[in-house]
Formats: sequence, C-alpha cells, structure tokens
Amino acid sequence: MSSPLLQRPGAVEAEAPDAGVAAHYGSSFAAEQRTLLTGEGFVDLSHRDVLRVTGPDRLTWLHSLTTQFLEGLAPGVRTDVLLLSPQGRIEHAFTGVDDGETFWAHTEPGAGAALIEFLDRMRFMSRVEVVRVDDRFVIGRWADGLVTELVGDVAAVEGTPVGLYAWEALRIAAGQPRLGLDTDDRTIPNEVGLLGSAVHLDKGCYRGQETVARVYNLGRPPRRLTLLHLDGSVDHLPPHGADVLLGDKVVGQVGSAARHHELGPIALAVLKRNTPVDATLLADGVAAAQEVVVDPDAGLHVRAGLNL
Repeated sequence: MSSPLLQRPGAVEAEAPDAGVAAHYGSSFAAEQRTLLTGEGFVDLSHRDVLRVTGPDRLTWLHSLTTQFLEGLAPGVRTDVLLLSPQGRIEHAFTGVDDGETFWAHTEPGAGAALIEFLDRMRFMSRVEVVRVDDRFVIGRWADGLVTELVGDVAAVEGTPVGLYAWEALRIAAGQPRLGLDTDDRTIPNEVGLLGSAVHLDKGCYRGQETVARVYNLGRPPRRLTLLHLDGSVDHLPPHGADVLLGDKVVGQVGSAARHHELGPIALAVLKRNTPVDATLLADGVAAAQEVVVDPDAGLHVRAGLNL
C-alpha cells in the first residue's frame, strides 16, 4: 500500500525495499537533511510493518526470548530488540514501546509476517497474543538522534515531510546498521555495533547469548562495521552488495550508501576484522577511506570500541 504523502507535489517514490514511501519531495538531499536536523521535518516510514503484543505476560515473555531487558519496561520507553539464532546470528530486529497495556513494535518492510510466525511458535503457555496491525504507521524524527514513533494518520502529522534519502544519509553517518541491508545471514550483534543498544549485556539467558558473550569477553569479532568515506569526484554510489577490495582481495561488501549534506558520499560496509583501519579501499571502483564504527579488537578489554 502506498503512502498518501506520495500524492504531494514533487514526491518521488523510493525503490525496493522502500517502495510505497517518498525518496524525496523534489528538494535537494542536503536541504531535506537540514530540515530533518532542525526538528521541523519528519520522515514517512509507513511502509514498515507494525505489530502489537498484548496479554499480561507480554514483557516477561519477550524478555525471555530476546537480547533486550524488557521485564518491567516503563511505559513510553523506546527500545531496540533482536532475536538471534542459536549460533548468535541476527534473525529479527524490531523497535518497540509499551504503553502499559500493549507492546507496539515495528520492523523492516515485509519482515513482519516471519517475525509474527516465529513469536507465535514460542508462545507455549504464555498469556500473549501477537498480531499485525494496519491502522498504525511509523514516522521518523530527529531528536538529538534518529527516533521513531507511531501515528494513526501519516497525512495528519505536523511538520514538513522529507524523503527517505534524508533519513538514510543521517542513519549511515551515525553508523546505525539496517537489518538486511547492512547485515547478512551470518551477522552477529558484536560485528555491527549493537551491544548496549539492542543487546543488554547484563540480562539472563536468551537464544544465541553464548556467542555474544564469548566474542564480547574474548574480543575480536570476525567482522566489523565500518563507515566508508567515498571519493566525491566519482558520480555514482556503490550499490548494495558491491565488493570492497583491498588491492585485489575482497575484504567485505557494501551495505547502504548515501550522499550526506556535510560528509559527502558515504556508505556502511562489513569488513573482515583484520583489514587495516588506515587502508584505502575500493568499493565498486570508488576509493574509500575508513572511519571505525566497531573496533577490530572490541571486547571486554576494549570498551572504547563499543557504541554503548
């Protein structure tokens, strides 16, 4: 379903996986980013899947399954949550908030059905119900960082709508990975800077915890998320999945790429841990300098390398 904001003058629809919302509204990418940063703008993220979890056991149940400390979560507190495989690989990611009666969550476009299916399989005797909803929609704002909220009518939101390109540029510059774009089916949270934000390091057992704890305590995750500063004299951005080369050796792949209003062309890439951090790389033929997001030696003994 397409957003009603695509009917606004100048609106240009984004491509998959973000079809259904505006990539931009005819303004320059720099202008829309600045509008978002002032707090006057908002981004239409209504293509994201929304679900609700109800029942008296919802928070203790979610706490037992996920990487996040959700037991006793106060109403109105936004939190990022992961579900991992037994090997510690990221399978699902969602952002949620509890209102005292219902836990509202949103996830990547098209990912809601698989998330609900998994959660339904894990209900057992817990007094919970999980359903997808079509009457709440996600928008994004800037409030000392990127934040999301749920609304009932995107067309009635106060402020100036800006396109997804603006949101993505600020997200990439902040080193915030997006599931499925900046991760693959092997990604563990330690590799992409999610410890402390989407993974609570002091909670009890959850599926995949052993891998997370082992890599955290011993350090040196197999791969590391990196912000690439791309050569601005080249007229194209490397596409998603493009190889990142050190000389003639493939050391990683490009995830998301965008043009930032101050930094210029940038991208996120997951690289092999032992790639020298000062090396100039090539991403789809574009020269790229590195800015560390996840320290190659990140672990208990290198706290400075973590985005806590």
